[in-house]
Amino acid sequence: MQCSDERKCKVTVLQERIFIIIIACVLDLIFGDPHWLWHPVQGMGWLIDHVEAWMRKWFRIREERDTDIRKKQVAGTFTVVIVITVSLLVAAGILYGCNRIHHTLYLVVAIWMSYQMLAACSLRRESMKVCKALEAGDVEQARTAVSMIVGRDTASLTEEGIAKAAVETVAENTSDGVIAPLFYMFLFGPVGAWVYKAINTMDSMLGYKNDKYMYFGRFAARLDDVVNFIPARISAYLMIAAAFIGGRQFDGRNAYRIFKRDRFNHASPNSAQTESVCAGALRVQLAGDAVYFGKLVKKKYIGDGLREIEYEDIKRANRLMYITAFLCELLSVAVMSLVLILL
Repeated sequence: MQCSDERKCKVTVLQERIFIIIIACVLDLIFGDPHWLWHPVQGMGWLIDHVEAWMRKWFRIREERDTDIRKKQVAGTFTVVIVITVSLLVAAGILYGCNRIHHTLYLVVAIWMSYQMLAACSLRRESMKVCKALEAGDVEQARTAVSMIVGRDTASLTEEGIAKAAVETVAENTSDGVIAPLFYMFLFGPVGAWVYKAINTMDSMLGYKNDKYMYFGRFAARLDDVVNFIPARISAYLMIAAAFIGGRQFDGRNAYRIFKRDRFNHASPNSAQTESVCAGALRVQLAGDAVYFGKLVKKKYIGDGLREIEYEDIKRANRLMYITAFLCELLSVAVMSLVLILL
């Protein structure tokens, strides 16, 4: 895109970003992530795996006998820096190359790249597999389905535990999978969303508090906390608004009350932000102790449990997530339109 006038150039960039975000959101809501289509996160996962292996080999880290904490932290930091750099260069390089060929090609690819970073439809689709299995009374299938979307051990989960795990995942990923990518897309375009997703993927792969990753994955986990700090809080307040306008099935006042009280009842500074709103809106209790890699992890409860959780709450959580996503998209477009007017 050639532009000699700085003001006109800024206006054009903003107009295109609005267009890209709107179309990307529509595509995500309609299609989600088709299983037959290669997804960039697969490439990010491959990159993270290989860079981790290279760093462990380069720094000669042998987990079973290596007690050098500093060495693990440095290797993990190098892993994060390399993955972010490669992700940024690949995303920017693709868009730059497409723009050199033709600006229309750039717009098409920018829309595709942005659409691939959003996960509202896929989150709903995968969580509804859990809901449908519970509705059919197939607890084993429900355990299998929920194991695809949570990190905890699911073999011993009851029907209530399965439903709770699915609701928690929808609530937490409203921020991680929808609002946060939109936030960085709004600020930095498709490249921003790609870099965010690379950081988020590293956290999901390296951010465990076990012997292997306690120190190696610490920088990845801390960086994920930083980049999600603002989006998580935006998500929470938008979800509170969604609870007020979403109908009688949600309790907006209780959503705000539980948010103010329980928003830090999690090891992560961000995860309980939306989980607390969802728990309050549904009038159920989330979180509590869970098993990870065979070990019981003590966790605080979120919410009051004014009624028992049920599989229908998975549908309600998804509805809350969709309204929240719509409000965020509306807010993003409104802010950029206001900037356009002021320019």
